[in-house]
Amino acid sequence: MENMERQKGQVAKSIEKETSKIPSDVFLWGALGSMAISLVLKVAGKKSQSLFVGQWTAPFLILGLYNKLVKLESNDKDDKGRDVERKEFSKPELNPQFSHSH
Repeated sequence: MENMERQKGQVAKSIEKETSKIPSDVFLWGALGSMAISLVLKVAGKKSQSLFVGQWTAPFLILGLYNKLVKLESNDKDDKGRDVERKEFSKPELNPQFSHSH
């Protein structure tokens, strides 16, 4: 069982390595393109084909989110190896740096 979990990790790592090379815009354009094609098919009277293509929009957007998360995680791992100062964004009233003493 332990070997299987390690294999899954290796497969996921190789998939993430390859998908991180794809620009995030590709998924957005894929989603927009599927909506446009679906509309054209609907207007042409091809209802079932229109619905089929229209259902591609959500997977394109989900894959785009996955792609973005993989890139962010990769950047976080790179940053942890260096002394990078991170700015934390928070509400001014919760951050002592922004509090005003009267």
